[in-house]
Amino acid sequence: MCSRGADMDQPSQIHRFTWQGIVIEARYWPRKWGVSAHLEIESIAPERAPLPITETGYRSHFHPCGTIEAKGGDVVAQVAAWLNEAAKDAGWQAHVEASRQGELF
Repeated sequence: MCSRGADMDQPSQIHRFTWQGIVIEARYWPRKWGVSAHLEIESIAPERAPLPITETGYRSHFHPCGTIEAKGGDVVAQVAAWLNEAAKDAGWQAHVEASRQGELF
């Protein structure tokens, strides 16, 4: 269980960054409700653009407290690494190719 603190319901970090032309906002709570850490990832521009980790452009991810900190604490680097790894998926590659070509019908 995570230790309790006054900031349990407010993100302690909010980051905006660009990944492959998509502006993304990552909101991170090191402890949420005192039981886990929480990360929200949302594509901002284009709004709700699909990402390789979510077709809707929004992802809520709960994980054990200290996970991000154990890997250096850089939220942006870890989200970007997650996106890069998921982008290797054949389904995402097909989406990218179809987006480049546009839909004819």
